[in-house]
Amino acid sequence: MITLPIHSHFTKASRLIYGCMGLGGSWDTAPINKEHIKQGHDVVDAVLEMGINIFDHADIYTWGKAEQVFAKVLEQRPTLRDHITLQSKCAIRFKSENLPGRYDFSESWIKQSVEGILSRLGIEQLDCLLLHRPDPLMQVEEVAETFRTLKNQGKVKHFGVSNMHRYQMDLLNHYLDEPLIANQIELNLHQLDWLNEGVEAGTPDSANAGFNSGTLEYCKRHNIQVQSWGALAQGLYSGRDVSNKPQAVQQTAQLVQALSEQYSTTAESIVLAWLMRHPVHIQPIIGSTNIERIKACADAERVSAELTRDDWYRLFVSSRGRILP
Repeated sequence: MITLPIHSHFTKASRLIYGCMGLGGSWDTAPINKEHIKQGHDVVDAVLEMGINIFDHADIYTWGKAEQVFAKVLEQRPTLRDHITLQSKCAIRFKSENLPGRYDFSESWIKQSVEGILSRLGIEQLDCLLLHRPDPLMQVEEVAETFRTLKNQGKVKHFGVSNMHRYQMDLLNHYLDEPLIANQIELNLHQLDWLNEGVEAGTPDSANAGFNSGTLEYCKRHNIQVQSWGALAQGLYSGRDVSNKPQAVQQTAQLVQALSEQYSTTAESIVLAWLMRHPVHIQPIIGSTNIERIKACADAERVSAELTRDDWYRLFVSSRGRILP
């Protein structure tokens, strides 16, 4: 039995999300062209056929061109907007001549960013706005008031965060009129700190965990949808040459392949199903613009419902490269 996503906003949402970071060509100021728009249509066709109805953007993706390409797709498909969820992210500022790359949760920057997102996407309201990376200078009352204004103006329906731990979310939630609905963080079969911090509690290895304890549990308890960026680990276990990688990576790639044959599916679907099997109800984001690779993820939901505990642990321990404590 597949459990529905935990926040009401996501009850009709697909279990997979499509990440639009690859749309729009190169990361520069060159204008979008017909090929970029065609690629956008091809990608949308592929993911809609798989039942995916959430599209993830960020204002920085290909310097705003990803959103521009998607706007052209929406313009040429007038009914599409009513059947999908659009989310985007803001707060990362690129380095400039005199300033380093930085994060900005100020009222002026968030509002300016939202205006830019809406303009580039050609829409009047964004379904969900995520703050992209934590700003150490965040004035939480200012963020709360900014969210309130954007909500009242009808420009953003819901709010979430990305790359935040439980204490940052808890602080924000204390001041917000409506709680956060999503947290987008890097979770995959290769980057395992999000699991190791729990199973290694009380052991010397716990000091090496790079993931804040209790973050996933906080999301579960407070109905914050966990979204996973980097869900496919950049193809590490689904086609990349790993001959020069550590033994644990090579063995895990072999195990993924063996399980794909056992479950009559693809390596991509095994990697994603492993994430989706977790009780926090993770929504993986797939960001490839390769149509065949996108389609290779189509079976992930079915496999996640069938993947056994034993096979889940086989993948976990194999990727760890060492036995559980």
